[in-house]
Amino acid sequence: MSGPDAAHQRPAGVSDATVNALGKLSEALEAVEVARGFLYSFHRLSGTADLTLGDAVSELREAGHADLADRIERELVGRNVIEGRWTFQIVEAYDDTYYSAFKELEAAARDELVGGRRHLYEAEMKEGRRTHGREHHAATPDEGS
Repeated sequence: MSGPDAAHQRPAGVSDATVNALGKLSEALEAVEVARGFLYSFHRLSGTADLTLGDAVSELREAGHADLADRIERELVGRNVIEGRWTFQIVEAYDDTYYSAFKELEAAARDELVGGRRHLYEAEMKEGRRTHGREHHAATPDEGS
């Protein structure tokens, strides 16, 4: 048989509308995953900036600019990026408040509507777009082996 594997086949009785809606839900989750990646990049870059700023303060002191180094160290090194929070706290709040709820509800929708199957919309799109029988157009990695 040529086509999606069992994990990517639409269960009997599931409508196009349901598959389309779950596809949109998956697309939204993918956007949240990218946003979360940017948030972690923000976290890493902000931390790197603070550590590099500490190096700059040391070098300013060594270059004879102690007053400026002291001011930068006092006012900027270790400063909150938003009131009361470093970036790790922002990441944790996002994960706990939004990301985990999104992941849970997306999985619950798939469990309830299609037995937990993932990427049905994409699997059906692949099936409609690939050229059957052509090299590099196999439905699954083991097709034709």
